Amino acid sequence: MNDLSSTVAGGFASYYEGVRKRVHELVEPMSDEQLWQRPFPFGNSLGHLLLHLTGNLSYYIGSRIADTGYVRDRPREFADPERWPKDKVLADFDEAVSIVLATLAKQGPADWSAPYTADREEPCDRFTIFLRCAAHAYHHVGQMIYLCKQIAL
Repeated sequence: MNDLSSTVAGGFASYYEGVRKRVHELVEPMSDEQLWQRPFPFGNSLGHLLLHLTGNLSYYIGSRIADTGYVRDRPREFADPERWPKDKVLADFDEAVSIVLATLAKQGPADWSAPYTADREEPCDRFTIFLRCAAHAYHHVGQMIYLCKQIAL
């Protein structure tokens, strides 16, 4: 069973690293101004999506599993009026992913089925929340791809 635990943790770690890499590929060519541009009146900017991904990972995995003490302000993730420099927003995102990776590395065979609860989530187990967060992250990467294409027009 220990091999399965290592395989699961390694698979998730690889996936989260891939998300981090793809986010950097999309965001690094953008200027600070482009990071906060909203090509559509109904949508988000790349910067706000990054704040949201950072908040999501920092809360659901960082605070609720790794016990980092992170306190989430989800509405601000989408409405923060501050236009943070791109380097800071990416560094914060990288830190959130690093916490996820460190937390994954600490999961043992019994941890995957440990009960999990959090605001805005149905009760589940740790495996499920790592899976949901991974899917959620790539959902927003898809939005970022589309935003980058619109900004480049």
